[in-house]
Amino acid sequence: MTSAVKVTDLVKKYGKMEAVKGISFTVEKGEIFGLIGPNGAGKTTTLRVLSTLLQIDGGTVTILNLDCKENSNEVRKFISYLPEDAGAYKNLTGKSYLQFIANFFDSKHKDTYMKKGIEIADLGDRINDRVDTYSKGMMRRLLVGRALMINPRLAILDEPTSGLDVINAQEIRRIIKDTTKDGTAVLLSSHNMLEVEYLCDRIALISAGHIVETGQPKELMKKYNSANIEEVFTKVVS
Repeated sequence: MTSAVKVTDLVKKYGKMEAVKGISFTVEKGEIFGLIGPNGAGKTTTLRVLSTLLQIDGGTVTILNLDCKENSNEVRKFISYLPEDAGAYKNLTGKSYLQFIANFFDSKHKDTYMKKGIEIADLGDRINDRVDTYSKGMMRRLLVGRALMINPRLAILDEPTSGLDVINAQEIRRIIKDTTKDGTAVLLSSHNMLEVEYLCDRIALISAGHIVETGQPKELMKKYNSANIEEVFTKVVS
């Protein structure tokens, strides 16, 4: 496989504090890769660096053969980022919000993007209601639709099913898996270890700014004699 993402010795500082301490990993095209760790481990910082929202302090990040630091504007054309704390314009309807976002990417395909976003969000007639009337779960579905409707070559998803009930979460996971069939790479973070085990082809466990383990979920469960990834996580990170 050809790498969609290559992170080499990445360092990110906030003042004198190193949040990310020389980590390295790759994400292949068509792969779902999980970056997993406790709060404060450096997950979100890493996702923000790859999303071009934060500058690199050391090392290199290459996305689709483009240097993330030198070619950030070009990289943004091919990626989509869904933060854990993302929101939408509350005075717009769900449909208007998707239309507004679609206009930023490609005016020729904006209607196609919006249609796909509506299908992913699957809000029925509520897509025509104002966003400020949505529940947390409805908002999350809308935002996942926004993130995936543009057919990104790299989707960066932070807690993609946050706030969703079991049925809606299962549907979003199916959509994420389907997204990779055309070669889209997915980099995600989640505190739901069952979700990680189900979705991810490979995972990296990060703790205190260091990656402490990488591998396929089944391989790691065997290596650490664990019944599930939650047990692996506890043994490796604690």
